[in-house]
Amino acid sequence: MKRLAAATAGESIPLPPGATDGRVSLEQAVARRRSCRRFAPDPLTVEQLAQLLWAAQGVTAAPNLRAAPSAGACYPLEVYIACEHGVFRYHPREHALAKTAAGDRRSRLAQAALGQAFVAAAPVTLVFAAVYDRTTRRYGERGQRYVHLDAGCAAENAHLQAEALDLGSVAVGAFNDDAVAEVLELPEGEHPLYLIPVGRRAGGT
Repeated sequence: MKRLAAATAGESIPLPPGATDGRVSLEQAVARRRSCRRFAPDPLTVEQLAQLLWAAQGVTAAPNLRAAPSAGACYPLEVYIACEHGVFRYHPREHALAKTAAGDRRSRLAQAALGQAFVAAAPVTLVFAAVYDRTTRRYGERGQRYVHLDAGCAAENAHLQAEALDLGSVAVGAFNDDAVAEVLELPEGEHPLYLIPVGRRAGGT
């Protein structure tokens, strides 16, 4: 994670390519997956982080087809990570991160998530935000439902990938939208939908 620690605002940080095979089968990951709310403080490796992001929204086929399905290939989701080194935005086409906000904001993010302390304890939290207009301009009001379906698919990819990496994760939907957007300095028009704290298990749930 040294590259993240030294990153300046807007700097593009290339990530290792996503792996397409591993030691854990999909069936094993599904069977083992459980919500984890106790995390060890150890940081994720860049390889682990890259794999999680690739599984959630990585480009898997030209020109821009993703690892998770999206209604009409509208791709309304933006994925961020919050870690000790700041807030970073994932750019799927480049498979890279860009720093969008400085400083460790995990404690503030936990407060915005209604005081759920494990959000602050996890070394990384993935944040899925939506740009609804990308989908609703094609599908109208019903497109909002499609955006939520997209988020569920991408998030499940991330949960199963975490399990395959022997990491714990948990789905968080209880948070104040405006507070999360403020903490992460999300651009206007991006709405937080889903938080996924991820890290090595500290035992129990």
